[in-house]
Amino acid sequence: MKKRYLFSAFILLSITSLFVGVKDITPLDLFSLTEEQMEIMMISRVPRLVSLILAGASMSICGLIMQQLSRNKFVSPTTAGTMDAARLGILVSLILFTSATMMEKMLIASLFALAGTFLFMRLLDKIKFKDAIFIPLVGLMFGNIISSITTFFAYKHDLIQSISAWLHGDFSMIMSGRYEMIYISVPLLIISYMFAHKFTVAGMGEEFSTNLGLNYRFVVNTGLVIVAISTTAVMLTVGMIPFLGLVVPNIVSIYHGDNLKKNLSHTALLGAVFLIFCDILGRIIIFPYEIPIGLTVGVIGSGIFLYLLMRRKAYA
Repeated sequence: MKKRYLFSAFILLSITSLFVGVKDITPLDLFSLTEEQMEIMMISRVPRLVSLILAGASMSICGLIMQQLSRNKFVSPTTAGTMDAARLGILVSLILFTSATMMEKMLIASLFALAGTFLFMRLLDKIKFKDAIFIPLVGLMFGNIISSITTFFAYKHDLIQSISAWLHGDFSMIMSGRYEMIYISVPLLIISYMFAHKFTVAGMGEEFSTNLGLNYRFVVNTGLVIVAISTTAVMLTVGMIPFLGLVVPNIVSIYHGDNLKKNLSHTALLGAVFLIFCDILGRIIIFPYEIPIGLTVGVIGSGIFLYLLMRRKAYA
C-alpha cells in the first residue's frame, strides 16, 4: 500500500488502457501515428482514461468522506441512497424540464442527491444501532425505496429506457465532447484536501468538534455537498459505479488508519487503479466486445464487501 507502488501500478495500467481496444495500436505506433490512429487516441482512448481516473478518485474520496462523517466503515454513496436519489433527480429533470441542458440536469440531480444524503444522515441520528452492519442495511433499504419510486414514475411516463442508461456504469460511449462534465470533480477534490483535517475532527462527534471550536454543521454540510455533486457528475458521465466508494477507503484504512488527510492521496490512487483494472478486465474477457464497468466493479467490489463484513470485528 506504499504510494510509490500504487503510483507505479497507476502508470502501468494507464499505459495499458490506452492500447487496449478493437483497433490495434501499439506503443511503437506512437512514433508514426496515422490520422485514423490519432483520432482514436484523442477522441476515444485518452478521454476514456481521464474519465476512469477522475471517476475512480472521486467516488473513492466520496466514500471516505461519508465514512468519516457518519463514523461507519460501511457507508458510501452506494449504501446511503445518494446514487438512487441522484437518479430520481435525473428522472424529475427529464419529466419536468424536457429541454434542460446537461448542466441543469446535473444541478437538479445534485439537489436530489444532497437531499437524499441529508435524509439518510438524519436517520442515523434518530436511529442508534449497536451493530454497525445495520446502518448500511438501512441505507440499502432507503435507496431501494427511492429506486422503486423512480422506476414507478419512469414506467408511468414511458422513460424507463432513458433512466436505465444511468443504472449501469459504462465507459464504452465516453469520447471527446461527452465527458467534460466530470472535470467538475477536480476542484471538489481540492476542496476535500483543504477540509481534510476538519473532516477528521468532525468524525469524532459533534460535542468533541464543538469543544475544539469547529463549526460542526458547516463542515458536515460541506462534506455532503462535495459528495452529492461529485456523485452526480460521475453518474451523468458514466452511470452508477457500485461499491467503489465502499471498499477502497476500507482497504486504505486497514493499512493507514483513519487520518483523512493522510489517506486522501492513497484513496484517490487506489480508486483510480482499481477502476482502470476493472475496465481493462471488462474489455479483454470477451474481446472484441466488452463488459460494462458497473458489472465488473460490482462483482469484484461485492466480493471484497462480503470479506470486509466477515472481518468486521478486526476492521470495521
